[in-house]
Amino acid sequence: MKINYTLLILGLSFGYLSFSQQIPLDFSDNSDSFIPFFNSDFSFSTDPEDVNNDVGQFFNDGSNPWQGFYIELNEPIDLNEQQEITLSFYQFDPNTHTILVKLEDGTGVPVEVIQTTSNAGWKTDVSFNFINARVSGTNSVINATGSYNTLVIFIDGGAEVPGTYLIDDINNGVATTNPNEIDIIYTDLVWADEFDTPGVVDSNNWFHQTQVIIPGVGWANGEAQHYTNRTDNSFVDTDGFLNIVAKKEIYTDQNLEKDYTSARLNSKFAFTYGRVDVRAKLPSGNGTWPAIWMLGKNINENGGFWDNSFGTVNWPACGEIDIMEHGIYALNEIGAALHTTCCNSGNPNKGTVFASDVANNFHIYSVNWSPDQMTFLLDGEVFYVYNPSNKTDANWPFYTDQYLLLNVAMGGVSGEIDSNFVESSLVIDYVKVYQNTGLSIDEAFADTIGVYPNPATDMISINTNEDIERLELYNSLGQLITNKNYETKQLDVAGLKAGVYFLKIVSGSRSAIKKIIIN
Repeated sequence: MKINYTLLILGLSFGYLSFSQQIPLDFSDNSDSFIPFFNSDFSFSTDPEDVNNDVGQFFNDGSNPWQGFYIELNEPIDLNEQQEITLSFYQFDPNTHTILVKLEDGTGVPVEVIQTTSNAGWKTDVSFNFINARVSGTNSVINATGSYNTLVIFIDGGAEVPGTYLIDDINNGVATTNPNEIDIIYTDLVWADEFDTPGVVDSNNWFHQTQVIIPGVGWANGEAQHYTNRTDNSFVDTDGFLNIVAKKEIYTDQNLEKDYTSARLNSKFAFTYGRVDVRAKLPSGNGTWPAIWMLGKNINENGGFWDNSFGTVNWPACGEIDIMEHGIYALNEIGAALHTTCCNSGNPNKGTVFASDVANNFHIYSVNWSPDQMTFLLDGEVFYVYNPSNKTDANWPFYTDQYLLLNVAMGGVSGEIDSNFVESSLVIDYVKVYQNTGLSIDEAFADTIGVYPNPATDMISINTNEDIERLELYNSLGQLITNKNYETKQLDVAGLKAGVYFLKIVSGSRSAIKKIIIN
């Protein structure tokens, strides 16, 4: 934790500890904590008018005229983008109070704006417009620009006035960018298998890869299984689920005897950029190693579906995207990873997350693959992002087609196989691939559209002179939430839970996607 120093209105210099956060601030988690100084106090509290709403409580004991509170932001406030800051203020008394919002530690001089309130209760969206800001410590008024890292609040600054006040929803109207969020949402379902027909696996969609990688040895990583194309190891059951079954049995193939069998499926569909969602339950038992993953279709791998036509490079130059692996970490800990020529053995480019009872509960395992980043999700929540700033063939071969693989390996990297293991299955409800194909995402069109307020609580308005034919709202899973198929420039979001959404705005052959935050 670093020590920072600031010059406040009195011209007094003092040190303080810094925390990090970004606007909007709604006090819903501990990172929205302000640091008090000069014997003031900050704490988290509950809205007296709504027990489900968390707010910040700001207390002055009146011992110093410049008691105040600050928070250091890890994403600065950019006045070049938006010059207005709003907040909601609650006072318990009917008296007149001043609220001073100050910005400092930035590219410009410290600036501040003062507003006055009175009467008990909430004042929502109290506005602090930095078009007419005062340079701190002076009487000079300027049109403030630049970016600022620190937000300071004084209540009744300059007067020794004790009191307790509540603040909520500090916002500058700009949707923040979180590096751990999806950067592009893909909305058009382009390929899927929902396993609706019981029996053999659909050969139009899948190819059984059975030829061992290392002649005379078997598969890599010390794995102990043969892969087969038998219905003993892969089939669609009467409930509409694909079963990939790992079994303990002595099986001889390609002059090799193995103690286990399983299946490895290659998709006959390959693509560049998009989103993959797979809803699945995972096999149980030590030594099982299920995987949902992707390889470049240019991999030179004998026995693979794409090899004869496209196999030109060896692994890992083709690139490997591991959407889900289990069994090589702790129980119920699933992992995602990227394998490339720069990073494969002891790969640092990976992330893990714990899921609830993966053998008995279905979960949705996803990757969102854009030209800029790989975003991995569990049940719609991001847990790992891969985004090298300087992309090269060594760390980002992910600009050509990849295909999907589904398999359960045994042993090897996943460790010793349970001596009591008999069989267990990777059970898959569906595999879905989304891209943006129906309409072009027109950046010029997008620049003509404004969406406000953002964040929003009840109603979103679209500011544009263009004719709007359709609005589509998607959640972070890429699921369509609302579809308005008529000309409208407003969308009611009052019934939606808080979170990140994506609004697709359609006009003729053009469309734009805007990220929306709903509080």
